[in-house]
Amino acid sequence: MRRIAGEELQKVASQRLIHVTTIGRKTRNPHTVELWFAIRNGKVYLSHEGSETDWMKNIQYGDRISFEIGGKNFTGRAHLLENGTEEAWEAEVTLYEKYYGKAAKEIIEDWFSLSRLIAIEPS
Repeated sequence: MRRIAGEELQKVASQRLIHVTTIGRKTRNPHTVELWFAIRNGKVYLSHEGSETDWMKNIQYGDRISFEIGGKNFTGRAHLLENGTEEAWEAEVTLYEKYYGKAAKEIIEDWFSLSRLIAIEPS
């Protein structure tokens, strides 16, 4: 199943937006947000600048999410990445290059200096 999800993700990788739905940690209601995203090695990466939002807190409460890209629906598990890790750096580069093109390390680091990164592993 993961291989099929990975193949389907590659088909929509060039889309600009993802719709991520979490379950409210207090209300238990679905909460959907629209974000930029990038795909690398079968994972979906997101970033958010500033303080943690409800959808990010929801992920910490329950990691199962659903998401839609280009009209295709997926499910997966999401988690916040630790800043300064190799995976976080790869996510930053992948996100930056998708929307802005290649850049020096210092520019990418500066761009994400106030951001939290999220990884989604499709199920």
